[in-house]
Amino acid sequence: MAFFLKRILPVCLAIFLGVASGICAEAVLDGTSGTAGDPAALEALLSGIETCYANTAFSARFHQTSTLAAMDITDTASGKIFVKPPDRMRWEYDTPEKQIIVTDGKTLWIYRPLDNQVMRGKAPAYLGGGQGGSFLSDIRTLKKEFQVTLESHQPNLPAVLRLSPKEPVPELAALLVSVDPETFHILRIVTRNPYNDETRITLSDYRFDLILDEDLFQMKIPESAEVFELEGER
Repeated sequence: MAFFLKRILPVCLAIFLGVASGICAEAVLDGTSGTAGDPAALEALLSGIETCYANTAFSARFHQTSTLAAMDITDTASGKIFVKPPDRMRWEYDTPEKQIIVTDGKTLWIYRPLDNQVMRGKAPAYLGGGQGGSFLSDIRTLKKEFQVTLESHQPNLPAVLRLSPKEPVPELAALLVSVDPETFHILRIVTRNPYNDETRITLSDYRFDLILDEDLFQMKIPESAEVFELEGER
């Protein structure tokens, strides 16, 4: 699991569920289309994404594919995510085994019921700078932490944004985000690290404007569980 955190978790995660509320659908591109590098199309996409995700709690389904290039290993996982701005996320993995990843923006917990183990560490060390899909919990991070360019924008296809960290992030080599140009839903996040490992997260079934209790973003550690402290720095 420590290897997973070092190589995969900081590079990405993500998700979504259900019927979108009108807040996303209201901010459409009004037929605007453009090619890669079109500043007007890029600004319209970023504004729409901010309108859709800012100041709203949501849940979603996710499907994650992680590939370790050097070992030629590919793993898949799926589950559900809950997000409450700012900085609060809960990932509930259903497959291949039950696992919960929770953060309140300060502390990160990883609970593996099968092993009865909890790993705990400082969230910024693993999720800082928009990593780990954490930009979903504070969409302002897109403009604040990244230089965003329009990689692809063609009719009837998702737009693709390339995110380059403004400050160097050792574990992040490339980050691509696919967006529906009409609803501004983030459909897929693809991340690669310097080792050519890749994580793909496909998002679906959004549910916006949820009322989520703060307790959802805390970990109640079972008394019998082993607790391990994560490293403070990568």
